Amino acid sequence: MPCLKWTELNHMQLGQYGEYYAKMEFTSYKYDVYTSEVDDHGVDFVAKDPKTGEFYEIQVKSMCRGSYVFISKDKIIMDDKHLVCFIHFEDGEMPEVYIIPITAWQTPNAVLVDRNYDKPGQTSNPEWGINYSKKNKQLLEPFRIEKFFA
Repeated sequence: MPCLKWTELNHMQLGQYGEYYAKMEFTSYKYDVYTSEVDDHGVDFVAKDPKTGEFYEIQVKSMCRGSYVFISKDKIIMDDKHLVCFIHFEDGEMPEVYIIPITAWQTPNAVLVDRNYDKPGQTSNPEWGINYSKKNKQLLEPFRIEKFFA
């Protein structure tokens, strides 16, 4: 059993752990997992569905502290083959894993936010975000990993 003191990991360590954890989860469901050494196109790994032979490009987002993570819109394509694996870490608990198709952001809500930053004075690049809180956590329930692999 891993040490469950996630807040003791720095940002890089948590992200790296999240990526490995996501790959192990996909592998446990018999997906073939292909990794690259560099994440320069918003893809942390590629997974091949054992039933259909389809390939999915996966972006992993890990969160322990804070309440917001985002994916730059220029790093991921809006289609059925791009997924976000969101992993929420809480001390003393095993990670909660959600598989969110990027197309879910076509209908934003309190958790899945769409930010274009197109007003005067806004300089950030457009992004899709996950706005996590205990209050809106129930909106993530349809994306629990067990439901994706059902």
